[in-house]
This record gives sequence, structure tokens and C-alpha cells, in this order.
Amino acid sequence: MTPIRALAVAALFAATPAFSASLVDATDPSEIVNLARGFGSASLDIDGEGDPMIIGRINGTKYAVYFYGCDDGRRCREIQFTAAWSGSNVSMSEINEWNETTRYGKAYLDSDGDPNIEMTVNLFKGVSRDNLEDTIDWWKVAMETFEENML
Repeated sequence: MTPIRALAVAALFAATPAFSASLVDATDPSEIVNLARGFGSASLDIDGEGDPMIIGRINGTKYAVYFYGCDDGRRCREIQFTAAWSGSNVSMSEINEWNETTRYGKAYLDSDGDPNIEMTVNLFKGVSRDNLEDTIDWWKVAMETFEENML
């Protein structure tokens, strides 16, 4: 290997740890809570399975973030944003139209007939802080759009 090529390879490997250190994943729920607080209130809790859970509000609308793929409540792999609206009269055809025309936020009617949206995010091996912040912004847009067009 030529000295210049060896230097280039060494520089590539030297840059990798700095990039990896800046990634956010689902193993650190407090980092996700901090990002969520940039969009409204958010607090860390624990769900019925013992896994982390975030409860938040964006523009007054309550939502939750559930953590999945966890090992004893730790080292989780993905998160799922979810919101529900009780007492709203949304038809299945409206839900189907939402799912057909909207990229972010899968909608469904729960067992009580209440509309829900959810959005799953794979955080295994991490994403950049900017990427996750943008993802939370897409969640905000999905909730706002759902409320404006469906409720």
C-alpha cells in the first residue's frame, strides 16, 4: 500500500468514531425525550411491560412514544409514535383514504371506533440527531394534518 493510500485509509477510520458518537438510538430514552421537548412537553415514563415510554403534547395534542425490541427494558431497537382521539366520528373509508394518500402516520380505528395514528421508527445502530429531530417534526406534521383533515 502506498503511503498516501495508507494515510487516506487511516484518516477514514479516524473519522468514523467521531461520527458514531453523535448518533442517537433507542438505548438512550432521555436523549429522545430531550429532542421531543423541542416540540412541546415530554416526559419519560415506563409502560406496562417495563419498557421506556414517552408521554408528550404537541400543540395541545397528547401522544406517546413506545419503545420496542427492548431487552429487560433497556437496549431498545425502535420506537413508535402514537396518538388517539376519542369521541371522533371518522369512517373506515376516511381512514383508508388517509392511509392511501399520506406517507407519515398510519391510521386505524381502535376497538372503540376511535381514530388513531402511529409511526414506527427504526433506530437500531442509531441515526443522526438532526435526522431524529426531523422525524419528530414529521410526526408533528402528521398529527396536525390528521386533526385538520379528519376530525
